[in-house]
Amino acid sequence: MKQYGAEFLGTFWLVMGGCGSAVLAAAFPEVGIGLHGVALAFGLTVLTMAYAIGHISGCHLNPAVSVGLWAGGRFPASKLPAYIVAQVLGGIAAGGVLYVIASGAPGFDVSKGFASNGYGAHSPGGYSLLAALVTEVVMTMFFLLVILGSTDKRAPAGFAPLAIGFALTLIHLISIPVTNTSVNPARSTAVALFVGDWAVAQLWLFWLAPIVGALLGALTYRAIASEES
Repeated sequence: MKQYGAEFLGTFWLVMGGCGSAVLAAAFPEVGIGLHGVALAFGLTVLTMAYAIGHISGCHLNPAVSVGLWAGGRFPASKLPAYIVAQVLGGIAAGGVLYVIASGAPGFDVSKGFASNGYGAHSPGGYSLLAALVTEVVMTMFFLLVILGSTDKRAPAGFAPLAIGFALTLIHLISIPVTNTSVNPARSTAVALFVGDWAVAQLWLFWLAPIVGALLGALTYRAIASEES
């Protein structure tokens, strides 16, 4: 239960830090942090939590990462359902807290997106369904490659959180214009449920593509790594 609690809290922090920065600070008058700040915020949430709870639960914070670690031979299938439930619930809890905070500002309108992921008319750059699908698959694939490689027993000890956090920052720098960046079904679900409508209708993509990408990343790493890993 401690592992599941850690995943709940860690995913809460990821959504609060990442989506919170997008909703509350990205376009704040005169001192908004913009795309670069939001990308860094997502990376910092993973980096800080990796050091805080990595020794407790592994700090997955993401159903796709849990699936990828299972496919990579690093995580037992028996724990997958509970980890995924804990991650989704943690994300939704953070979404609720963020909604309460954001709705305290005049003119707040959740229908404007609330940091939700989308494609077509709901992509920040108007990118198509195909572009969004390819982006999410490829970004998540490389995220898993970084996770598996940096946590390999042959990698320098203690530096994995840095590599993973910076990788997530880079992923956001690349893909925020395309989908608002998911690579994490829990993160997508956490805010989509409060928007409803189109965000929930498009949510399927942000479960399917990250999980497919995670599986591809795990299989690729197993193919390029030696039997010692």
